Amino acid sequence: SLAKIMEAIAEILASYGDVYCGGADIDKALCDYVVDEFKKSNGIDLTKDTMAMSRVVEACEKAKIELSSTTTSEVNLPYITAVDGAPVHLVQSISRAKFESLIDEHIKKVINCGREAMKKADLAYSEIKGILLVGGTTRIPKLQDEISKEFGAPLNKSLNPDEAVALGAAVQGGVLAGEVTDIVLLDVTPLRLSIETYGGVATIVVTMNPSIN
Repeated sequence: SLAKIMEAIAEILASYGDVYCGGADIDKALCDYVVDEFKKSNGIDLTKDTMAMSRVVEACEKAKIELSSTTTSEVNLPYITAVDGAPVHLVQSISRAKFESLIDEHIKKVINCGREAMKKADLAYSEIKGILLVGGTTRIPKLQDEISKEFGAPLNKSLNPDEAVALGAAVQGGVLAGEVTDIVLLDVTPLRLSIETYGGVATIVVTMNPSIN
């Protein structure tokens, strides 16, 4: 989302997103790699074991977090499965470089969303004065570096990325309830809104990015 902030008025100029690009998608990319490597080494497909996969997902999310502050992390899951009654362990070391290569496609998606939003707002790169990243996954150093380099603006790290969305929703809730009167948010619809018409066709009722009055 591109926002123009003037004192107590925040105007969203344009918004663009990709529903298949988020923290869960990055976790999945890492999980797929770990599971594939385990299958190559042991000939066992963990995707058929729901309990094992829940442990892999949790461990990979932990590894993702660690790789934001360290150069290597280890997914270590003892007794992940068993073969003929004998336990099989999963131990996989992951470097930050490998992790970054696994999520490169997702980083490109994030940057593309920013480019599309800028086109819709008809803004030049020189007009971007600061970038606020929200969501815990935006702590990934490679993601931060690529975004800052692409848009040529400094990152604003004054807010906790884990709390930013909830804080914004709370403020907007206060505005709608009449409890917050010193802030005005002029938002847009981030997606096209459609209804199904004859023949199963989706007919657009509200286009993307008009102002919400």
